Amino acid sequence: MKYIVVLGDGMADEPIDALGGMTPLDYADTPNMDRIAREGACGLLRTVKDEFEPGSDVANLSVLGYDPATCYTGRGPLEAASMGIDLGPADYAYRFNLVTVRDGVMEDFNAGHITSEEGADLIGSLAMPGADFHPGISYRNLMVVHGAKGSVTTPPHDIVGQAVAPHLPSGGDAPLLMRCMDAAREAFADHPVNRARVAAGRLPATTIWPWSGGKRPAIPDFRGRWGLAGGMISAVDLLNGIARYAGMEVIHVPGATGFIDTDYQAKARYALDAIERLDFVYVHVEAPDEAGHMGSVEEKVKAIEGVDGLIGTILDNFDGTVAVLPDHPTPIRLKTHTRTPVPFAIRGEVTDSTACFTEKEAAKGAFGLHEAADFLPLLFGRKAA
Repeated sequence: MKYIVVLGDGMADEPIDALGGMTPLDYADTPNMDRIAREGACGLLRTVKDEFEPGSDVANLSVLGYDPATCYTGRGPLEAASMGIDLGPADYAYRFNLVTVRDGVMEDFNAGHITSEEGADLIGSLAMPGADFHPGISYRNLMVVHGAKGSVTTPPHDIVGQAVAPHLPSGGDAPLLMRCMDAAREAFADHPVNRARVAAGRLPATTIWPWSGGKRPAIPDFRGRWGLAGGMISAVDLLNGIARYAGMEVIHVPGATGFIDTDYQAKARYALDAIERLDFVYVHVEAPDEAGHMGSVEEKVKAIEGVDGLIGTILDNFDGTVAVLPDHPTPIRLKTHTRTPVPFAIRGEVTDSTACFTEKEAAKGAFGLHEAADFLPLLFGRKAA
């Protein structure tokens, strides 16, 4: 048997007045997700335990069957793995965003979705003893602190519209991180990239925002645990880093952007090609989460429909087991993540009476409510590992 999982990041939501009290999943035209629910069975999945912040790192690790309590050290080292950065025993990797902070307020956590090329130019202007800076994709970048002690940080997408002062780094690495932020603010102030962005009516990247640092984690091999060759399709370094540590094949898709303009059909085609040589393919789509952070109902509905079109291409060309789910909700109202259980549907051996794929309908499904550790055993038709 072969398996394809399609995960729409942040796809779950709350009822929205502008949609007549429906969630974006309710409102969107999703015939293919509905087909999975109708031909298979649904349930709810608790992807983030109470002791963890509700993030894509913890949630996707959990969906893939890994216990964050034993293998999660922070988002930074996962992204480091994706970028081919080998961490030493005294190194901490921190994710950092290029952000727009003005008048002491986090105006935008992604500097207007700055391009990768612009970000690389900005980051090339940074230098700080004890830290290395690595450009990534768009606003998502990485810094490695040598001889690190760790630090308490706040995700920038959690404080949009808020004063940043109460959320600045604290702990052992905080002095260095603050110096890096100050250096970035000075270097970016009159940088040609920012001058060009402002002239074009776009937001400037005013500084960097480090967060979610950690040491190199120990993640068990996916094939060794399940006896299946696995692959990952994602435009996000976080997911590709998880895959590298887990010994899964990282499949790069041209046109996959990690934003709402991603090429959904290219992801479907590459998934179908990969499943010819692999047993399990995990297709991660970031777009719904980005729309949720933007607070855009229209873009979130559009992103969900893009995910549905991807699923349609897979269903039309693959007769194995297919599942769909989010990793966590990213409600439009909050513009950030919550730990509310998410809906999932599996077209496999189990069937029930659910007629569509929504949060409300999934709660009626035959699978019921499960912890994330149960998801792959349910998918594979096995007892929990």
